[in-house]
Amino acid sequence: MKYPIGIQNFEKLRREGYVYVDKTPWMWKMISEGCYYFLSRPRRFGKSLMVSTLEAFFSGKRELFKGLYVDTVEWDWQQYPILHLDLNTNKYDNAEVLDKKLDDSLSIWENLYGESRPDLPFGMRFEKVMEAAFKKTGRQVVVLVDEYDKPMLQAIGNDELQAEYRSTLKAFYGALKSSDRYIKLAFLTGVTKFGKVSVFSDLNNLFDLSLDHRYTGICGISEQELHEYFDNDVNALAAANNMTKEDCYERLRYDFDGYHFSRFSKEGMYNPFSVLNTLSSQV
Repeated sequence: MKYPIGIQNFEKLRREGYVYVDKTPWMWKMISEGCYYFLSRPRRFGKSLMVSTLEAFFSGKRELFKGLYVDTVEWDWQQYPILHLDLNTNKYDNAEVLDKKLDDSLSIWENLYGESRPDLPFGMRFEKVMEAAFKKTGRQVVVLVDEYDKPMLQAIGNDELQAEYRSTLKAFYGALKSSDRYIKLAFLTGVTKFGKVSVFSDLNNLFDLSLDHRYTGICGISEQELHEYFDNDVNALAAANNMTKEDCYERLRYDFDGYHFSRFSKEGMYNPFSVLNTLSSQV
């Protein structure tokens, strides 16, 4: 079995034969029941993979979903305009870094959809590019933001810089609410849970999945999934360490279980990065 350790791209994972724990039931629940979502999870827990899965889905790449739950639902499998902003890739040690990241992303989208207005503030440019994408394609846009809070987390201890980041991002994300008629889905992730007085204070229509008991399994590996997808691998891990399979499961539970994302959740979630590393190394 090929373990996708460190791989966060859904298309790469599927095309190259890595094991994939099917999270598309939760993805479809989001898509079919609402529009604006926020998800907070620890690092290396699968948030970026979910963003990438949504991107592949709304790109109409049905072949990547063969054998998965979402391949059985009624869907048009057409390509939607996708605006994907990944804030995880920069070191935000000054305000110019965030400004350049937003400017670069907006410029790419503006060139793609034919609406170039570099003279406007970031929020207004974001509004106009969503409108332009809708008008050009005839389809509502999909907005994906990975690690929305990375700039502010890196500015902890620098109140002035944090305030500047908060002001910039608040105006940028606020464009989502004013562009509601052009948006099919908005999905934002981060490590920290947003507050009503933070960068999302104007975006009060976000549905927070973070501690919702219906979405505890959207990322990570559940006990059931560990048995369903990795039973043979756990058996091999047990043999390599002179343990019974039952004792091996208990040790995995002791080491990597315990993430509870709802007060109603009796079953903990396993950290996927840690579990996959252990199964791969057999130690």
